[in-house]
Amino acid sequence: MLSNIGPFQLLIVLAIVLAIFGTKRLRTLGSDLGSAVKGFRSAVSEADKEPAEIETNESIESNESTDFSSAKTTHPEEQK
Repeated sequence: MLSNIGPFQLLIVLAIVLAIFGTKRLRTLGSDLGSAVKGFRSAVSEADKEPAEIETNESIESNESTDFSSAKTTHPEEQK
């Protein structure tokens, strides 16, 4: 079905879209779409990095909990 779409049909669709939205609105739609794609790509790249960072943070947290478990904490009122 889509293989039968030629350049003339695409021009007709483009003319209809321009008539409905106008050139200014299409420009902002294109800009918004571009920023959305950019945000999606950065989120995907952060998600790829995240598992390694989670493992590092978990090991740091486990080391911190053992380091502070032997330390005695006092409140400022108790020090007076």
